[in-house]
Amino acid sequence: MSAGGKGGSGPRKGAAAGQGKSKAGYKPAAPATAREVALDVLVRVEQQGAYSNLLLGSSLQKAGLNREDTGLATELVYGSLSRMITLDYVLGSFVSKGLHKLEPWVRNLLRLSLYQIMYLDRVPSHAAVNEAVNTAKKRGHQGISGMVNGVLRSVLRAGELPVLPDGLGREERISILHSHPLWMVQRWSAEYGADTAEAMCAANNEPPAVSVRVNTTMISRAALLAEMLAAGLDAAESAVSPFGLTVRGGGNLALSSWYKDGYLSVQDESSMLVAEVVAPEPGMKVLDCCAAPGGKSAHMGELMKDEGTILANDLHEHKAGLITDQAARLGLECITTASGDALELSQALQPGSFDRILLDAPCSGLGVIRRKPDLKWRKQPGDVAGIAALQRELLQSVSGLLKPGGVLVYSTCTTEQEENSRIISSFLTDNPGFAPVTFKTAAWERLEGTAIAAGEGMQLLPQHFGSDGFYIARLERLL
Repeated sequence: MSAGGKGGSGPRKGAAAGQGKSKAGYKPAAPATAREVALDVLVRVEQQGAYSNLLLGSSLQKAGLNREDTGLATELVYGSLSRMITLDYVLGSFVSKGLHKLEPWVRNLLRLSLYQIMYLDRVPSHAAVNEAVNTAKKRGHQGISGMVNGVLRSVLRAGELPVLPDGLGREERISILHSHPLWMVQRWSAEYGADTAEAMCAANNEPPAVSVRVNTTMISRAALLAEMLAAGLDAAESAVSPFGLTVRGGGNLALSSWYKDGYLSVQDESSMLVAEVVAPEPGMKVLDCCAAPGGKSAHMGELMKDEGTILANDLHEHKAGLITDQAARLGLECITTASGDALELSQALQPGSFDRILLDAPCSGLGVIRRKPDLKWRKQPGDVAGIAALQRELLQSVSGLLKPGGVLVYSTCTTEQEENSRIISSFLTDNPGFAPVTFKTAAWERLEGTAIAAGEGMQLLPQHFGSDGFYIARLERLL
């Protein structure tokens, strides 16, 4: 089972989804500006269930925008998706016939224009309105452009928005103000308390930081940081990982010579903790059960100084190539790949043959909403229970491959304890030959006081360090 299956399961549903079919006469214009690229992406995400991150990347490549316009298009897509409930709540007061009755392209034009008015200080409100009207004229008839003009100018006259009614419950207010489905807010409030739930929602609407993992087999963190500072980048040591750097305004570092030469990998700071907690040593035999795209396997190889063996498995054969490419770029020869269902590894491999096992399990992905805002609209309450059943089965299945005295690490990029601490608790109850040792790790000692002790593992939430929501548990096999 691939750890890459953390995305959504189909087009979003519900009032905020703005369901509706486009009339046959509408054809997306050939995108020429940042706003037109953003509009086309938003329409296709809504109508076709496309993944915003993948579609935006391909659309920007085709459009050939300059760096500034690329940044604006990216901001408009992710911002409009992130703030959709808030935007739709405000627009609902100004669209007389109902937002859901509008053509999808008109609805999304209003959303991205309102997003600029409410959240982008660098874009003058009058410019946002004028651009919207011009786009409406180009893509529709005069009546549509007049309606768009009227709605947005009414918004400007209304002052501070949104205006919420008195007596609205705390969770409903959080849902509207921070644009998260009510069921998510209710779930997080029950798990963590309303204040923490609101902080999670607010953090999910912030743009993700850029962070990189230093390949310490080639260069030290201090040396790479010095090179970045000398090149004029705003870089700093990560407060989360001793192998990480955070970089602001550096553009796409996957296009840098440092990346090409294998000095760094682009990786979230929370994700960097996983290999550290596995703590593989040179010469060990390691299994990464759900390895694609290979970042954690590569990090483990770096920690092992490229001495030993890492078997990196993934469900999808084409993803094994991504792992191989990563290893080659980083100069690692200790990683071999396999393609197959992780549930079948226990039949294919010798029991008790690995010193370390990493199960970076497929999950709901609710810890990475800031990177994939459309997850909010794709996920449904029942999705968590379904994936948790698979996680329990995977953990039980691969645990028999671990040597006595070996270490098994379970990790997810979600905030849901049904997928995290409860999975570990159930496993430990059924497997008394395993003991939890998460809170003896250097990672926990470093982050204790900010990260949460969730059962027998550590839980990072998106507001803790501005990194992804992640859960990590370290288990030792005694028998």
